[in-house]
Amino acid sequence: MLRSRLVFTGFLVAVAGGSACACDAQSASSVVGPRAAEAAVVKPSIVLVHGAFANASGWDAVIRILLAKGYEVSAVENPLSSYDADVETTKRLIEAQKGPTVVVAHSYGGAVMTAAAAGNPNVKALVYLAAFAPDINEPLGALLEQYPSKALQAFRTDAAGLVTIDRAKFHEVFAHDLPVAQTNVMAVTQKPLAGSAFTATTKAAAWRTMPAWFVVAQRDNVINPDLERFFAKRMGAKLIEINSSHVVFMSHPKEVAGLIESAARTTTTTTARARAQP
Repeated sequence: MLRSRLVFTGFLVAVAGGSACACDAQSASSVVGPRAAEAAVVKPSIVLVHGAFANASGWDAVIRILLAKGYEVSAVENPLSSYDADVETTKRLIEAQKGPTVVVAHSYGGAVMTAAAAGNPNVKALVYLAAFAPDINEPLGALLEQYPSKALQAFRTDAAGLVTIDRAKFHEVFAHDLPVAQTNVMAVTQKPLAGSAFTATTKAAAWRTMPAWFVVAQRDNVINPDLERFFAKRMGAKLIEINSSHVVFMSHPKEVAGLIESAARTTTTTTARARAQP
């Protein structure tokens, strides 16, 4: 009798233990299986290209917004000593990026980007901000003459052939929607552009093979807004217009960053990655 009771008790323990193991196994399967892999969002790198009479620091507000959104951002510092030198400097930075890349350019920087990004398979989108977007063998000077602006009368060329904007006209021509105190500093610290850049031409136009976005600055006194619209239409760009001076990325950084994100989202990918087991 005692032996039978012990056998029965052992049977109950074995059944209970087996049930627990089965339950644990089922629980582990339901938890570990779905968590073994999860989606990872891979955002493109963003390269910013400044224009003439400026440097990379002008991107400050846009950079802050993009960094806060988790983007890897780089801003080229071009010498403005010649068109070829600027193209090579920008090209090196673009080639240094890992994976999909969105290149963004302002003003003269658009002409630089047009050549520097050409043929690079990692560049997935181009964003032009009140920028030049020349075609092959199309000099900037001829475009400015065809679509004149107030800048033509404000340019000053020194003995070395370097071009700046007359300080007295800088606020009105370059950035009339920024505070005068700010543009006074910008006028003093402006970076001269080699006059030869107005006659230089590109041998390749990236926008011919890459999707593009374009911001037209409606009150631009450097590049005629109609010239900007011509560029955007010719390349079939996704276009927005902003009631802005030439420095649209400084006076309207949120809108500009939003457009850059729109371009970036078209290249964002989702990949599966293993997740550490709990």
